[in-house]
Amino acid sequence: MKPESPDTALIALIDRVAQADESALRELYDLTSSKLYGVAVRVVSNREWAEDVLQEAYLNIWRIAGDYKASLSPPMAWMGLVVRSRGLDFLRRRASDRADLAQELDDVISDTVAGDSPNPMDTALASEQAWALHQCLSQLDHKQREVVSLAYLRDLSHGELAEQLKLPLGTVKTWIRRGLEQLRGCMTRFAS
Repeated sequence: MKPESPDTALIALIDRVAQADESALRELYDLTSSKLYGVAVRVVSNREWAEDVLQEAYLNIWRIAGDYKASLSPPMAWMGLVVRSRGLDFLRRRASDRADLAQELDDVISDTVAGDSPNPMDTALASEQAWALHQCLSQLDHKQREVVSLAYLRDLSHGELAEQLKLPLGTVKTWIRRGLEQLRGCMTRFAS
């Protein structure tokens, strides 16, 4: 009797995953995750990010397993493509988060400091606005002030801040959003 090939076993597992068989997904993960993790690391160049990408990839495999066609590609090639796609999506989201954060901070700064050419009035106004910004920053909760300052001074994305501060990503995003809202409100009061 001829032994079952690795591809045949993986195809059978993917078919079971398509039928919403959780134990098949677990088995598929056990058999393939180490190789696919390597693919994820090569795509995103960071081990922690690769773990997130791998998790997203297996969730995606769970959702789209019914679309897999063994006649079109071997199972590892198909799953590798899913991991690669999730990795590229992850990098695009990360770049977008960084751009969004930069835009938010640029908006606050442009609302705070107006004018391109320094003249005595601009300098005096900038000095007053810098003082006002300092006063407004001091009114923020310590954690919000730290996150907003780090984001601006070090040009860190939400994800990088979460990683550096060992906080959940959602918490960092909320603190930044609320901190910027409070800064806008406070700066508006000084402008009146």
